Amino acid sequence: MKSGLIAIAGGIGSGKSVVSSMLRAMGYEVYDCDSRAKALMDADDAIKRDISRFVSEEAITPSGEIDRQVLAATVFNDKKLLKLLNGIVHEAVRRDIVSWREGLDCEVAWIESAIVHESGLDALVDEIWEVTAPEELRIRRVITRSGLSCDAIKSRMAAQSGTRYIDGVLVNCILNDEVTAVLPQLLHLLRVY
Repeated sequence: MKSGLIAIAGGIGSGKSVVSSMLRAMGYEVYDCDSRAKALMDADDAIKRDISRFVSEEAITPSGEIDRQVLAATVFNDKKLLKLLNGIVHEAVRRDIVSWREGLDCEVAWIESAIVHESGLDALVDEIWEVTAPEELRIRRVITRSGLSCDAIKSRMAAQSGTRYIDGVLVNCILNDEVTAVLPQLLHLLRVY
């Protein structure tokens, strides 16, 4: 297996976390962009100041915590504000990934992200493994785990444009449709990588 960094991509409800969990169970290192972004946002006062200044003052509580419900309601209904928030957070995440990868003693590692291209992560990775599933299945999965409304889920799906057309980076697909077994697809990609 050659060395490198691979993105596990796909929209909300596609099954990225399933693939990430399988890789972790096999002993591989996987960086979860969503959880790390939240941790970085919570720990970095400069990020909070920028969110308050450029995105929403109401998203930062008087005690300096991020009110994620207010922030989500603000950005998922306003593409300009979502772009501003992403610009604030993505740079910190990219720096964190580089530091994380440099600290690993392994040939290959993965990052999990729904927005590989939009976040600029495509510039850091050698390949993208895109997890796909039919839209109605993705919606059902997200409703089951989060309780979000169908409209809220579709709004988030629209904000995640996908990763199929990234120049210079190979995109492999993993179908997670609850019919096709995921593990054999994953093992095949590991063999050919």
